[in-house]
Amino acid sequence: MSDIDLVKYGVLWQKVESMEAKIDKMESQLETLVELANKGRGGFWMGMIFISAVSSVAGYFANWFHK
Repeated sequence: MSDIDLVKYGVLWQKVESMEAKIDKMESQLETLVELANKGRGGFWMGMIFISAVSSVAGYFANWFHK
């Protein structure tokens, strides 16, 4: 027959299956991480808008009181 050792082939097959499971888990964690990064980016821009609005109002009142 051939020179294939069935025990070594079985061990290799098991390693491949366990690696596939790990890769699937890593892909799902990466998707979650990307979602969190996108949420963080939106929060950053909303914070920038809020701070800009507050500083504009404060500048308006400071200018109004200064006159």
